[in-house]
This record gives sequence, C-alpha cells and structure tokens, in this order.
Amino acid sequence: MRAIVVGAGIAGLAAALSLRRAGHEVTVVEQAPRLTELGAGIQLAPNATRELRRLGLLGAVAARSAHPAGVSFRTWSDGAEICGYALGREVEEEFGAPYLQIHRADLRDALAAAVPAASVRLDSPVVGIDQDETSARVRTAGGGSLVADLVVAADGIRSTARQWLFGPDEAVFSRTAAYRALLPAGEVADLGLPDTGIWLGPGRHFVHYWLRGGELLNVVAVFGTDAAQESWTARAEPGEPLRAFDGWDPRVLSVLERAGRVLRYGIHTRTPLTRWHVGRVTLLGDSAHAMVPFQAQGAAQAVLDAAVLGHCLADATADDVPAALGRYERRRLPRATSMQAASARAGEEFHLPDGPGARERNARMAAHAAEHRFMPVAAAWGVDVLDERPGP
Repeated sequence: MRAIVVGAGIAGLAAALSLRRAGHEVTVVEQAPRLTELGAGIQLAPNATRELRRLGLLGAVAARSAHPAGVSFRTWSDGAEICGYALGREVEEEFGAPYLQIHRADLRDALAAAVPAASVRLDSPVVGIDQDETSARVRTAGGGSLVADLVVAADGIRSTARQWLFGPDEAVFSRTAAYRALLPAGEVADLGLPDTGIWLGPGRHFVHYWLRGGELLNVVAVFGTDAAQESWTARAEPGEPLRAFDGWDPRVLSVLERAGRVLRYGIHTRTPLTRWHVGRVTLLGDSAHAMVPFQAQGAAQAVLDAAVLGHCLADATADDVPAALGRYERRRLPRATSMQAASARAGEEFHLPDGPGARERNARMAAHAAEHRFMPVAAAWGVDVLDERPGP
C-alpha cells in the first residue's frame, strides 16, 4: 500500500520506518525546508529501545547516547538523597533493552538516515487532507496533491490535522515552563553531580543527565508559571533561571550560573481524545497525546505508536485500512492516555510545597526504592506492545 506521513520529527520518521518494515511505500511530507538541531536531551526507556532494535536502529542510537548507571532523587535545599534507582546493566538484564539518554537531534538524525532521502519531501507545508472510501489525499502549499491508501498525521503538538479531523482544539498550557541548557562536561566536573539527578522542590524541579557519551550535561529546570511561550528557541532573560531557583542547593545554582545559552520553553499538552482516526487518516505521537515530560515517556510513546501502527497494517489491504487504524487506536489510545495522566500526576508530586505532603512523598519514595530496583514508571517498560493481544 501507499502511505503518507505528515511530519518528519521523531514520531513521523518512526512511523515511516515501521510502515516500510510492514512492506508499504511511504512518503514523508515536512513543512521545514531542512531538518535542524532543535530541542535538547530526551530519555529512552526500554519500552522504546526495544522497538528501535526491531527497526534495526538500536546500535546507531546507542552509539550517540549516554548510558546512565542510575538516577538519584534529591531534596531542593540541600541535595540530600531521597532515593535512588538503577538505570544501567540491571535495566537491560531485567527488561531486555537498555535505558538511553540522547540529544533529540541525534535520535531524529538516526531515524532520518534510515529513511530513503527520495521518500522525504521537505519545504512542503500541508494545507489540507481529504479522503473518500478508497483513498486519502494530502494537499501542500505549493499546489501539489499526493494520493495514498492512508495518511498518518504526526505533525506535533500544534497539529492542524487534528483540527481538520476533530474540530477546533488548542494546545493546553500546563502552567509550567522549562529552562533548557547544555554544558560541556568539563565545566561541571568539580560539582560532584549524580549520574542522573532529579531535585524536587516547591513549585519547581531540576533535572540533569549526560548526553553524547558524557560529553554534554543536559539541564532541564522546570518551574510553575502563569505564562510561557511554547517555543524551542525562546531565550531566557539574563539571570532568570537563578532568580527562579533562588535558595536551592549550591550545586544546582552553580550549574545555572555556568550555563551559557538558556532556552525557556512553555510546556503544553493536548486534551485526551476519545478517538484518533477517521476513515483512512490517523493521528500519531504528540498530535494525538502530547504530555508533560515528567515520566520521560513522550518520545517513547510516539515510538510505540509507530510500532503498533506498522504491526496493525502489516497484513492489511487497502480495503482493510479503516479497520486496521481502528485496531491501532484501540491498542494505543488507552495506554497513551494513561501515561498522559501519570506524567501530570508526577509533576504535581514533584512540586509539592515543604511540609507534611512533601515529607510523606519522600517517605513513600524511599520505601518504594527499598523494595524495588526500578522506578514506579518501570511497570510500563516491560510491556512489549507487539505482544499485546490486538483488539477485534
């Protein structure tokens, strides 16, 4: 069959590769004139790296990643450890796939390298999607029109395809923003930072981990705010991160003091949908289920979407497409929606004010770590989405 994927981000490229693996011809249309290095670090848990292995990309992705040994949760004011969990060899032995930390652009490049260049049309904004009982069509700004058996809309959190399918629906501001920065390892070598650190405080939390084999420290400082632009390129004001984290552990402040360019990103989500597809057109990735990043599962969920989509369409004919997209939706929508909710709850827990609630949270986290090697979210890591029983 022929498929059109709208969007050449992580979700769209993963979908293209999964559909190609299923034996279909795929064209990717992307509005940007070139693929640029946007964003910073992302984390790939075993549920995602398992699927990258199936696509034949795990080696390439792992070579560009950092391989963390563990994660340490700490208190905001003095850096005292609340609890710690394994992320290294123990994770791979338990779940059959590694936990990796990678620059978003490095993952996107690894995916893009596996898609034939002739299958990707850059500088092609999509201005409309139409369909009938036998085919779907994508219209681009240049006046072109592409016809296929199905269309996959992986056009991100600001998805226009979502509005075409389901009506007006704006991204929702989460009332949190993230300061993002990358620092060379040598600039923070004296600070004695944990391998991967998550520092919890009132209305804020601070995350750091390594990228590119330990060459760069990825920093994400998240705070509550009433307004912030959803942008990968907006710069923080001079001194803004330090003011937002005034009084925090000196190591946190030292990292922020030494950060050069700091970007300020307003974290937005999408309201959960009750369906993702209409006929021969379906949503995938952030266009379907954009979530706050507090369980480190946003990119992973897009990769899982792609894997299940390809699996559902592996034996389908053109006539079967609507039913196959229905199976994809039934298998993925409940799990992605559940992860959206879990990520939101984690943000609320991370930002509790000092007092009884925070003390109870810390005690609960320490008790869990005393009995388990892996974080609570690891319950999702062991689920092989291709082994799940498909819907009717």
